[in-house]
Amino acid sequence: MTKKSLLSWAQLLAAVPAGAIATLSFAPYNYWLLAPLSLIAFFFLLQYKTAKRSALIGFLYGLGMFGTGISWVHVSIDNFGGMPKSASVFLMTLLISYLALYPALYGYLYNRFNRTRPFHQLLLTGPVIWLILDWIRGWLFTGFPWLWMGYSQIDTPLAAIAPIFGVEGITLALVLISGAIVAAITYRNWKPLLIPLVIIGLSLWAGKAQWVKPDHKHSVSVALIQGNIPQDQKWLPSQRWPTLMKYMDLTRENWGSDLIIWPEAAIPALEAHIPVFLQGLDDAARANNSTVITGILDQKPDGKFFNNILTLGVDADGPYNYDTATRYSKHHLLPFGEFVPFGNLLRPIAPLFNLPMSSFSRGAYIQPNIQAHGYSIAPALCYEVAFSEQMRENITKHTEMLLTLSNDAWFGHSIGPFQHMEIAQMRALELGKPLLRATNTGITAVVDYKGMITKKLPQFVTGVLKATVIPTIGMTPYTTMGSWPLYFYSLWAFALSWILIRRQRGHFRDTRLLETE
Repeated sequence: MTKKSLLSWAQLLAAVPAGAIATLSFAPYNYWLLAPLSLIAFFFLLQYKTAKRSALIGFLYGLGMFGTGISWVHVSIDNFGGMPKSASVFLMTLLISYLALYPALYGYLYNRFNRTRPFHQLLLTGPVIWLILDWIRGWLFTGFPWLWMGYSQIDTPLAAIAPIFGVEGITLALVLISGAIVAAITYRNWKPLLIPLVIIGLSLWAGKAQWVKPDHKHSVSVALIQGNIPQDQKWLPSQRWPTLMKYMDLTRENWGSDLIIWPEAAIPALEAHIPVFLQGLDDAARANNSTVITGILDQKPDGKFFNNILTLGVDADGPYNYDTATRYSKHHLLPFGEFVPFGNLLRPIAPLFNLPMSSFSRGAYIQPNIQAHGYSIAPALCYEVAFSEQMRENITKHTEMLLTLSNDAWFGHSIGPFQHMEIAQMRALELGKPLLRATNTGITAVVDYKGMITKKLPQFVTGVLKATVIPTIGMTPYTTMGSWPLYFYSLWAFALSWILIRRQRGHFRDTRLLETE
């Protein structure tokens, strides 16, 4: 084997760890500097390669990143999927390979159109292509916007970009910074290093801006209930009333709190089956001047299942009545957990695809805020909190807080719940609203409008998180504009690249004419 071929194989093998180290930049590890280092390594590996070679490097980079970063998905498949280990490993391999296609496509496009124009690759079209592929990954097949690089910077100065351009803006900043460093080193031209300086300067300026105002006059006392019900016992008929009594006991100790919040699907029964219990809970909440917010599942007479949030007590729709109660219904359903894509083909294959109530129906994309104890709250159920645009479009000028209910017991002691918490923090930062997060086994937490966790409960303990939360008034630029500034930036970058390419071709044409004369 020649020295050249050895180097080529070494570069291919290096792509896997280059992607894997990116996982360490996200929660629970939080080595945020590894995100740009991962990108820098990736861009160096793509230099002077053919489009096909770049696609292979990108695919291997994706295998490293997603193979380590979403390993937590296998916990739910293996523990609750009811299929052989070989089959669960095959499904995980399929998912990771699908996600690895995005960096593979990036590598291909990176060198397909810009191979002889390095600054276009690294500073113009390259960052925009990354951004567009992230958007596609967050939309295609209902979307999987996990491990967007911007989330890794929640504790850095770049986080200040989020209230202006969202997490996608932070991702764009990371790609620009990394590309500029690679361009400066590779082509021995230090001018690109002005880009990181400008971005860091913008971040420092943005960090001093006050986009929203805390409303100290209207603080709210909250009690978040973490029931810690084992997932394999939760839906056993024998555990229904012990579970309900556990939540009732924890709630009874905290009557008087403005908001008492139970997790996603905390009630292990369909709403239509327990109206008497809910009427009693509603009466007790009203008598104690509290509002109870809980996750609950329901099935309508037409057979459709919904994953809902129900409000009882103060500010609910009068005394509880099943037919008139207002509910928030989950819109963005979890693939395979709450609906099965291509169900007619997949359901006969394995029990995994026939999990109880794995055929939910969607709620509306935009729904009214929850009205609870005089406060207007924008909700999201579990997986929905990962979809920034959906949460943004459900914010109104009256929204004071964000709420997310979840049940991460499916993922055990893996890194998944920590990544989920980090994503929720980013929503609070983007939208400038405090966020309440109630979960079954953790992480239950209160997040301030700057995206920082102010209080939390340990995982896998039964407990109540009590806190006083300060709502905010006003809207961040991101709440108002969404991703439109990034759309315009993308158009500008492509337009500028096209102009520069035409100018370059015209220069070469003129040079050739002069030479022939």
